[in-house]
Amino acid sequence: MTQQTGSVKQTDRDRLERLIAARHACVTIVTHEEGYALDLVGQIAFDRIRDLAVWSINGGLRNGLTSHRAVEPETEHSAAALYHLLHRDGELLVCMLDLSAHLRDERTLRLLRDVIHKFREAGSTLILLDHDARTPACVEAEASRFDTSLPDDEEIDEIVRGTLRRMHRRQPIQVQIRRQELATVVKNLRGLTRRQVEQIIIDCVVEDRRFDIDDLNHILAAKRQALQRGGLLEYIETPVDLSQIGGLARLKAWLKQRESAATDKARAFGLTSPRGVLMVGVQGAGKSLCAKAIAAAWHRPLLRMDPCALYDRYVGESERRLRDALRQAEMMAPIVLWVDEIEKAFASAASHSTDGGLSQRMFGTLLTWMQEHRAPVFLVATANDIEALPPELLRKGRFDEMFFVDLPGEAVRREIFAIHLKKRGREPKEFDLNALAAVADGFSGAEIEQAVIAALHEAFATDTELSTEGIVRAVEQSPPLSVTMAEKVQTLRQWAAGRCVPAS
Repeated sequence: MTQQTGSVKQTDRDRLERLIAARHACVTIVTHEEGYALDLVGQIAFDRIRDLAVWSINGGLRNGLTSHRAVEPETEHSAAALYHLLHRDGELLVCMLDLSAHLRDERTLRLLRDVIHKFREAGSTLILLDHDARTPACVEAEASRFDTSLPDDEEIDEIVRGTLRRMHRRQPIQVQIRRQELATVVKNLRGLTRRQVEQIIIDCVVEDRRFDIDDLNHILAAKRQALQRGGLLEYIETPVDLSQIGGLARLKAWLKQRESAATDKARAFGLTSPRGVLMVGVQGAGKSLCAKAIAAAWHRPLLRMDPCALYDRYVGESERRLRDALRQAEMMAPIVLWVDEIEKAFASAASHSTDGGLSQRMFGTLLTWMQEHRAPVFLVATANDIEALPPELLRKGRFDEMFFVDLPGEAVRREIFAIHLKKRGREPKEFDLNALAAVADGFSGAEIEQAVIAALHEAFATDTELSTEGIVRAVEQSPPLSVTMAEKVQTLRQWAAGRCVPAS
């Protein structure tokens, strides 16, 4: 994988080699791709003609380059291995696996800090390769963090081709795929790790011994499963389009105008890709539905990020998980990234939090990404409680626009009733939409939908057909949120006036 820096592309190996050449005493790598990271370290050691020692609790200290893997006796215990390194002379390159779990022992932690101090004086480098970030703060302060990248299109293409070749050597497979079709496959594998890409390709051919464009559906399904297991991003189906959302005329016009702004022609014209919108409004007014409709209208995948799920009890792990999620979103671009109820995740950032500054750090990471990312990731953030939003999020330039989604007016309520009746197999013209719109004054789109559903249940239970009167009864039996929380709705409207663009 490469990272763009100015006009120069840097590989993971380039970046890691620079840290080692600069004599960084301690480098931490947190990744689930241990084999890939070890290969990087091994290649650097081999090319720089340096010995490499690798430690694990199973094998102790061993030679990381030779096939016979000579072992230092009695170094399986982490403290023993560190004691051995403390008394080794010369310029060393050492990689220790899964050490963080052993640092709860005070003696081991003290030895590690002593080793880092000695390595700094000797020009040696200690690499801590782990699957999580439970490193004590005193070690984090001494260490340089290195993040491995996800594979780019070129590397994914190499992995796909290499996997198919290996599978063919074991047992012949039939590959019938054109160059353009392969490019489509590669595009849809973005955002996955190297191991995930390889396993998905193996799964595609293991039974029928065939690889073609028909495997794309399997690839998409496997990718959704991989995202769900990772817990960072959730793939959301987008069965709706903008025509299935009542009202919101200004928002729809805005989206239509910017739909083609991510093209090469638009960039040549001087435009940049749209970055995102903040949608503030009354609960149930359709903000979440809009996120789905935007993705469908722009023909982009929709990924939902739940920031609350990113929080971890270990120092540094939450920030790393957020960075990983944002990096994965960039690799899968162009996409729509949906952050629902963003105020709940970062509410503590707006005040003096009691979480040791974690909310502020997480919020700062998100703001930096919003300002600096260049990949075509369109962020849709929704919020119900504007008082909990940190002021920095509302600064001009964070979002392309802030929309206020209010309760629907009478004409829009007619439209919403028609949409939900048609969705459930009823002909809207057979109902008195004017009467329904009038009786549902103050209802949100979600509340109108629930009224239609409640009336359907009543009609089914009494073996009658759905009618205008039945829907009216359902509406009258359920007071809307605008009544039960009238003061909050009014406060929200007053705040939005002059700050947000009305979505309708």
